[in-house]
Amino acid sequence: MPIINVKVSAVKSPAMIRQIADLVQDKTVGILRKKKELISIAIDFVDPDCWIVAGESLSAQGKHSVYVDVKVTDETNTKDEKAAYIAEVFAGFGALLGELHEESYIYVDDVRAAAYGYGGRTQEYRYQHPAG
Repeated sequence: MPIINVKVSAVKSPAMIRQIADLVQDKTVGILRKKKELISIAIDFVDPDCWIVAGESLSAQGKHSVYVDVKVTDETNTKDEKAAYIAEVFAGFGALLGELHEESYIYVDDVRAAAYGYGGRTQEYRYQHPAG
């Protein structure tokens, strides 16, 4: 936990995949206090010609964009932690990609513990039945 979905307007390469995964994982561990061994990241690359902001493609604007959606169990992070995460992930992608469009989104999705889980068990179940 958590699952992190990333859409990025960049050219796919093994190096770019690694850099994105490291950036998102490091910020998720460092700021949101999530366990590295429970983080899953799915990265989708979108051609800048196919990413439209304000009616114009990113390639025409000479910019990049990103959409990061991290699902965390509700009430496990403070507003300050989420704000810091959003700011640092945005800055990190700016450093990685170059000119980052302001209309880039980082979304920390607080999901109810009874409606979210992994391995066939909800987070609520894990809270009620802690492992050894």
